Amino acid sequence: MKIIQIMIALDCYYSLSSPWAYLGGPQLQDIVRRHHVTLTLKPYDFQVVVPQTGGIPLKTRPEARRTYHALELERWREYLGMPLTLEPAHYPKGAPSDPNWNKYAGWMVIAAQLQGLDAQPLSHALLRALWAEERDTSDAAVRIAVADENGYDGAALQALEQKAETQAAYRAYTAEAVDRGVFGSPIFILDGERFWGQDRLVFLDRALDRLRASRGIVAGGSR
Repeated sequence: MKIIQIMIALDCYYSLSSPWAYLGGPQLQDIVRRHHVTLTLKPYDFQVVVPQTGGIPLKTRPEARRTYHALELERWREYLGMPLTLEPAHYPKGAPSDPNWNKYAGWMVIAAQLQGLDAQPLSHALLRALWAEERDTSDAAVRIAVADENGYDGAALQALEQKAETQAAYRAYTAEAVDRGVFGSPIFILDGERFWGQDRLVFLDRALDRLRASRGIVAGGSR
């Protein structure tokens, strides 16, 4: 019997400064593994997109929403058993001196993906470095070290961050985010359906079960 491989595509739009993307990393990795989906990480320019799509950056939210955001982070880090610093040393509290401070890590992830590498472990390591390890991921030396620690060639990837192909992909993901109604981080898109936030991963998991059943896909990605 001929086995037909059917791939299910899953897109993840997010920022490499998002604590929610960090908290969702292990769950996302498990979902990708169990459902054998093809995950494309799509870091995008949060500051450009969200004013167009209805998102509200944390720094511009009223005090009541900012304090609730911190409360939710505390709840989720305890529930998931993941280390997380509520006010990391290298997350700017005001206007950042470098407007690209949270873009460099995203560019490194894109560069890894364009090289055909599994960029998810790198992405999670960079998020963990910012949110749990008090490391400055806007510093090229830090990004190189984090990549090296996780089995990548950090210097090679850092050298590709601002190359034309990487920047073209970043611009494309940013434009896609606007067109597809992305307004936060992370937002997962499966078969045209959006799932906002790491707390919706349970619904993404259920949707993948239904999608696989509808297409006659068994565990392992074949029918």
